[in-house]
Amino acid sequence: MHPRKRQRKNASAMKLVGAQLAMFREFAGLRQRELAERVCVHEETIASVEQGRRPLKPDLAKVLDRVLDTKRALETAVDNMPEIDRFPVWAAEFMDAEREAIAICSYQNQVVPGLLQTDDYARAVFLNEIPVLSEDEMEQRVVARMERQEILHRTTPPTCSFLITQAVLMDQLGDTQVYAQQLRHLRACADLPGIAFQIMPFGRARHAGLSGPFVLLETRDHQHLAYAETQRGSQFVSDPDEVSILARKYAMLRTQALNPEETKGLLDRLLGEL
Repeated sequence: MHPRKRQRKNASAMKLVGAQLAMFREFAGLRQRELAERVCVHEETIASVEQGRRPLKPDLAKVLDRVLDTKRALETAVDNMPEIDRFPVWAAEFMDAEREAIAICSYQNQVVPGLLQTDDYARAVFLNEIPVLSEDEMEQRVVARMERQEILHRTTPPTCSFLITQAVLMDQLGDTQVYAQQLRHLRACADLPGIAFQIMPFGRARHAGLSGPFVLLETRDHQHLAYAETQRGSQFVSDPDEVSILARKYAMLRTQALNPEETKGLLDRLLGEL
């Protein structure tokens, strides 16, 4: 379910902390932009926290306590939030960051990246979920995935790099018609401004992505984050050392894959075989 429309289990606690921050900021006589400048983050970050749309991170809470002279009130609130409130369920926190990202790098070796999926392809992906999803659940997920793609068509879209293995293009999820539609969509996306699309072809002697798929994000306040999914969960990474390792993996993958022009050529050949 899309995080904008569902009532997240951590919503109440996040809103409480956000309301506290807004109150402390107003007591200090500061506007959101002024506070953001003092703590060196984007104004949208402060607004998102105050509105309960983004969890307040412990390191930012410490800085805010110091700037607002709140005697560790925010740090204490964050440290004592319920476990589920500090670590939102599944991918909700990732999608919050993705919506505000200025740069996205996505490596996938199982399916087409969600931001590049057609609605029929997304439906075919969700059709393979175990346990089986209900029709309503499936449609909610498809709608949510399509809404995520709005960021690619913003006035100022994020700079994006998508890298997938050739095996992803060989699986004809859904049926031949769904497959052909998805290939045509990928070819069109490859020409969008700010998007670099690359394929890791079969037969490479070296491959930096054998440990699985992952996504790298850069936020408006230039924080670097990473996200990786597993069979039964997900990992949202903000530790600079861990993000650096994944960034180096991604850089190596880009040198090993076909370049964007070669990738377009491969897509054209595959479309010509349909």
